[in-house]
Amino acid sequence: MDQQEKDLLEQYKESNPELRALWEEHVLYSSQVDKLEAKSFRTPTEQQTLKQLKKQKLEVKTNMMSIIDTLKKSS
Repeated sequence: MDQQEKDLLEQYKESNPELRALWEEHVLYSSQVDKLEAKSFRTPTEQQTLKQLKKQKLEVKTNMMSIIDTLKKSS
């Protein structure tokens, strides 16, 4: 995400409930991924959870970027 996209995110997340919800999900997934990645050893279940969280985080980011791209075109 480049600086312009971050600025647009900051600008529109308060007035766009969908974008705000996606941002909150992204932050939550990031936090959970960071916690699991910080572990020196992960069980197979934790490894599977980490893989799933990364997929969900990417999906949320893709949706966020789609909204941001639409906003960039309209500004």
